[in-house]
Amino acid sequence: MSDGSAPGGIHRRGLRYLRARWRVLVRLGGWSVLETGQTFLTGYAPARALDEGFLAGRPGVGLGWLGVAGIGVLVGAFGTVRVYAAVAALVEPLRDVLVGRVVERGVREADAGALSGLTQQVEIARDTFAGLVMVSRSFVFTAVGAVVGLASLDPLLLLVVLPPLAAGLGLFAATLRPLARRQEEFLVADEALADGLGRVCPGLRDITAAGAEARVAADTGRLVDTEQRAAYSLARWSVLRVASLALGGQLPIVLLLACAPWLLARGVTTGALVGALAYVTQSLLPALRNLVHGLGTSGSRLVVVLRRLVREPAAAPAEGGQAVAAPGGRVVAGAPHGTPAPHGRTDTPGPDDGPTDAKPAARYGPGSAPHPADRAPALSLTAVSFAYGPAATPVVDHLDLALPAGAHLAVVGPSGIGKSTLTALVAGLLQPTGGSIRLCGHPVPSPDAAALRVLIPQEAYVHTGTLAENLGHLRTDPVPEPELLAAAEAVGLAPLLEALGGPQASVDPAALSAGERQLVALTRAYLSYAPLVLLDEATCHLDPRAEERAERAFATRPGTTLVVVAHRISSARRAGRVLLMDGSRTAYGTHDELVRDSPAYRELVGGWTAVPPKRSEPALPLGDPDRVDAVAGPGLAGDRGHVVAHGPVRQAQVPRDLRDGGPLGREG
Repeated sequence: MSDGSAPGGIHRRGLRYLRARWRVLVRLGGWSVLETGQTFLTGYAPARALDEGFLAGRPGVGLGWLGVAGIGVLVGAFGTVRVYAAVAALVEPLRDVLVGRVVERGVREADAGALSGLTQQVEIARDTFAGLVMVSRSFVFTAVGAVVGLASLDPLLLLVVLPPLAAGLGLFAATLRPLARRQEEFLVADEALADGLGRVCPGLRDITAAGAEARVAADTGRLVDTEQRAAYSLARWSVLRVASLALGGQLPIVLLLACAPWLLARGVTTGALVGALAYVTQSLLPALRNLVHGLGTSGSRLVVVLRRLVREPAAAPAEGGQAVAAPGGRVVAGAPHGTPAPHGRTDTPGPDDGPTDAKPAARYGPGSAPHPADRAPALSLTAVSFAYGPAATPVVDHLDLALPAGAHLAVVGPSGIGKSTLTALVAGLLQPTGGSIRLCGHPVPSPDAAALRVLIPQEAYVHTGTLAENLGHLRTDPVPEPELLAAAEAVGLAPLLEALGGPQASVDPAALSAGERQLVALTRAYLSYAPLVLLDEATCHLDPRAEERAERAFATRPGTTLVVVAHRISSARRAGRVLLMDGSRTAYGTHDELVRDSPAYRELVGGWTAVPPKRSEPALPLGDPDRVDAVAGPGLAGDRGHVVAHGPVRQAQVPRDLRDGGPLGREG
């Protein structure tokens, strides 16, 4: 540790700084004498006004002494103005020195925190130093004026006031160093907690998606416990600070009142006693209070800030792990290196994990003994219900579902019916209000279940860094380049990867389109070890051909169970099973089964059918005897036959059923 960073080094530098500016200190002391005169008159003038004026029957003399006290206030105010100018002359050079130090470090050492130090910490140091100078100077000159005034009124008053004042100052001086250490520990702990929460709070959704709640909660809990211990320690020492203030500033008032008969019996006048009370209550007590609070709090803060400004900052990992950058610049505090943030979380590969080659292998390679979890369905939901409030209608109501390993499920339904809610329940982002969810036998939510799934939402996360860093974000181990390139080719990222300049090319998330970001997120998930992949409209910004390629890549990925929230009918046709979510009309089966058996699914499929973009074809021959103009064609949504005016779909039209033979009325 350098000389400047040690407490002793800071103190020595401070003394050298003050010695180099002794002329400013002399000027500061000279103007402060005027405040000393004001303090002197605060008690002396009222005492003389009582003894020689009002109590002696001479009100004019009493008013004259009060006028002298008023003049003292004006003179003190003039001195205060000059004091501020002298303090500025003492403080501003410190700011210049600190700015020079910060700029030098920032330029020479490329310190990323230099700007913060320049704009914030230097200002804190300057303002705190100015406050300490004012507080210390005020107490010294106020105490001198009060002591001189007490001695002028009657030396016996010093016997009552000085002992408790000296005892209070001694107690405060004895606790100043340990109190400063506790204050510094509390400030450091508070800043560490604020920094940790500042990184965790914006990434709560990511942390939940990563299944890192327990770990982040434990790390945050340690930060909270550290600050709590520091706060308790500071509070215990602060009791002594309050005791020193009571002893040195408030006990003299009690003693003056209690000893009043004794003092009056020994010749102390009433005016002198009143003047002594004025000195204690109006001068000594406020000055001591400012000194205790100023040195006890601001002094510690100044030491902390100066120590940071005069030494090279050292970056240390958070207790319990490293801080891992998450997409979008966010950080998962305390997570072990490689903990994924945005879409999922994987365990460190175990000895029974498949080989890592050009393509991710199944969680358990061929020929290996099956894991107990593999005997359970890849995903099972038992009587699962969920509502967004106690009185709200359930979004999911007693849903039962079981998917074997390797299954491919498409989840379809009207907009807002709860498809994304279902994926959030499976991922553990939401907890069901009833029933249970299990992933490979592990209850959801749980760290074990979170390690087995990866969720890609509609808005894909891409963070600043290289493309390889983005793609390998969900892996605890480095991704070999051949495996990365093979994954990019499988998902359809290869053209973008080549256009950007390869895996080591830097990525600007704002420069990518929504579809390109989705391709990056999909490839990232493809490279993860998670056997359950949840695509929550994760391909909505891709064209149908790119969407098909990405979905087929996951469907053929070894050991993968795929759940797709579909927004195109083609996704449902590709899936082995389809879950239609539509309230009481919820249905489950293959695409063909649902088309045959579920009217709700047929309606949904019809809504997905594209309408011919250019022109309609006639529903009936142009020689229609009812002279009905051509209104539809075979591509019309929901139509499997002729469209009939005034009749439901599939009703056969009888020639000349429009008896009036006129045009259609009220049909638009």
